Amino acid sequence: MGLRTYIRENFILDIKPFKPKNLRRPANMLEVVSAWEGLELIIPDIIDQFHLGNERCIEFGVEFGYSSVVFSNFFQSVTGVDTFEGDEHTVNKSEHFRDTSARLAPYPNIHLVKSDYRDWIKTDRNRYDLAHVDIVHNYKETFECGLWAAQHSDCTIFHDTESFPAVRQAVKDIAKQTGQTLYNYPKHFGLGILVDKKSISRK
Repeated sequence: MGLRTYIRENFILDIKPFKPKNLRRPANMLEVVSAWEGLELIIPDIIDQFHLGNERCIEFGVEFGYSSVVFSNFFQSVTGVDTFEGDEHTVNKSEHFRDTSARLAPYPNIHLVKSDYRDWIKTDRNRYDLAHVDIVHNYKETFECGLWAAQHSDCTIFHDTESFPAVRQAVKDIAKQTGQTLYNYPKHFGLGILVDKKSISRK
């Protein structure tokens, strides 16, 4: 292993703390219980600090729509991809696509898609300003979905970096493979933030 490779793998990729400068509650919020509650306060700050665009956002893992509505405050179009059937780490494992669609009907810029992420990433060639990954909290799935998201967005955020070591490790490995800068916000179960170099350079 060369010196540059050693330094890159052991120092440059250390996780940087994300420090919000201005906590702000979005105007539109969804009144539903969510483990994501609290993270809505830092989304506008992430957008501001990394100078993200406001056209397109995609999220993998919608569940009941709390985060989708948060994103709808800041992006012209929000695409939510989910099986809407829960997974091994969710409490609710019943099919809820219709219920969630009805709940989010007042937000016309949110488009929900009932699909496994594996099927979605096979055909989507779009570029997004922000991507959100909050699917089953296993390494393989988080890495596979997260790598695609990181390659197709200026910034990718991952929920549960503090509560699931497998998620944290997957995000670190994605940062290593893509060369993107990795930040972490430790509150509310943790939010990993992967940022494209061009977004960093605009800071």
